[in-house]
Amino acid sequence: MWTLLPPLLALLALAGGAAFTPDRDLLECASQILYMDQHVYDIPKSYNRNNPPDKNTTVYVGVNVNRVSGVDENKEEITLDVFLQVSWADSRLHVPPNMPFIDLPWEFRALIWTPDLYIWQLQTMRILSVLQEMASLRLYSNRTVSVSIGATITIKCEMDFVLYPLDVQNCAMDFSSYKYTTQDVRFEWRAVAPWLGIGPVGSEQRNHFRLPKYVVTFVTDKSNHIRTFGEGEHSAARMQIKLSRELRSYLLESYLPSSLFVIISWGSFCVIPEIVPGRMVLLVTTLLSLVTMFDTVSTNSPDALELKCIEVWLISCTIFVFLALMEYFVVLFGIRYDKSWSRRRADLRRAASAAQLAPPPLHINHSQRLSTPVTGTPQGGVFSPTLSVEEDGFKQQMEHQTIQRDSPILESMPSGNGPSSFLMRLGAKVDRGVMFCGAQHGTLDKFALMLFPMCFCLFTIIYWTTYLSEAHRASAARFK
Repeated sequence: MWTLLPPLLALLALAGGAAFTPDRDLLECASQILYMDQHVYDIPKSYNRNNPPDKNTTVYVGVNVNRVSGVDENKEEITLDVFLQVSWADSRLHVPPNMPFIDLPWEFRALIWTPDLYIWQLQTMRILSVLQEMASLRLYSNRTVSVSIGATITIKCEMDFVLYPLDVQNCAMDFSSYKYTTQDVRFEWRAVAPWLGIGPVGSEQRNHFRLPKYVVTFVTDKSNHIRTFGEGEHSAARMQIKLSRELRSYLLESYLPSSLFVIISWGSFCVIPEIVPGRMVLLVTTLLSLVTMFDTVSTNSPDALELKCIEVWLISCTIFVFLALMEYFVVLFGIRYDKSWSRRRADLRRAASAAQLAPPPLHINHSQRLSTPVTGTPQGGVFSPTLSVEEDGFKQQMEHQTIQRDSPILESMPSGNGPSSFLMRLGAKVDRGVMFCGAQHGTLDKFALMLFPMCFCLFTIIYWTTYLSEAHRASAARFK
């Protein structure tokens, strides 16, 4: 053993403490020092590192995800800490007898054929290291070459945030060759190296990670994927990454407070309309709170080409509160109009009373006087006439119209079908609607107290049914 010390020192001095250069003699010397049992590893002289081992060589890819470092929604990137294992069979290499495998220096990969592995969605890749780089090159007795690397990789993922926060992002990692076509090299998934006799990924292996905002799930796609570019079709092994967002925090932080604000706005319908400060403060404060919440959510959420799911909800809640405020404005206008109409109604009552107490007209011919009976009661020698049936009916009609708070526009509306008649009829309906809104007993508020909750419940059912079905469809979608 001590006889190997001088060559080892010479080798270190030649290397200068740096990484080995792809020199054949230097690597053969390293292999001799590595195996001190007098087995010297030698590459066949006819070996050509530029050609694949066989026609249609199968390269097995295995990925063990150690940790999900982060998800950047603005850059649409995912950072992973993985252990990558790539293996293939090379019949031109051999292992010394009675040895199950040998570990070759990492620099030895420059002397043998290695697949030109390419990750299509790769942004950056950094090999992990503590005292040395976490990378190994091993040759097994069945002439299988295995390369293992511990690395931190960042991949690009095309994300769509229209369904935010109900969105489900599906990302792909394609391991392929940029030089060899499917006729030369094929890529397949394998959980571990095939020579260990272990099958596909079992249920005990961890395939999902829980982050503060996401549940990240990894699924290997066993189907054959083809990438077409350059000189032809290239085989690819694909791993799918599904990002399911944690919805609980969004329900507590956005959906629940906004729903409570809408429900609180309905309480304004129970406040007496004449108490303007209390009702206005309630509605305006609720409206401003929703506007502030919408601005905060839009600023902190990722960008999308369309309105996001949560923005549609907050805008709808803001509209419900705004309509409640508009309803109060209509009530205030109706009350003001009702006070103006009260003065007009008093004038009509006085005019009707004056018309009833006026003496009958004197221009009555003799025949009418004889045919029309006059009734009355003597009072102190004075005969007091009473109204006839027609006049009594006119009086009751006037009193009925006064109680019903009808507008005089309808009574004075001329008959006919001309434009002026239509305008008068329309004005009468508008006048009656305003009088209904300004009723002192709060008729419009009672109607709104029933209508607003019904509309909000209907909107909630339609909203969640539509977006949950879209989220389920996106979650079940597969890459083509």
